[in-house]
Amino acid sequence: MSVVFSIRIPRKLKEEMEELKDLIDWRSEIIAFIEERVRMYKRMKALQEITRMLEELPETPRGMAGRIVREDRDCH
Repeated sequence: MSVVFSIRIPRKLKEEMEELKDLIDWRSEIIAFIEERVRMYKRMKALQEITRMLEELPETPRGMAGRIVREDRDCH
C-alpha cells in the first residue's frame, strides 16, 4: 500500500521540472533518491550503535592479542 507524501518546492524549480518531464520520470527519481537516503541513514545509525557498544567494552590489556595467537598456535 502506498501513501501520499507532499512537499512545497520553489515555483521556479517546478517550472524547470516541467520543462524536463519528457526526459525524467520525477516520481521514480524521487522515490529512488529517498530509498537510497533511507538505506544510507540506516547504515549510519547501525554504525553509531556498534561504535557505542564497542566503546562500552572493557579495554584489552596490552599484549593480550599476541598471547592469544601464541597460545592458539601452540595448541595446534
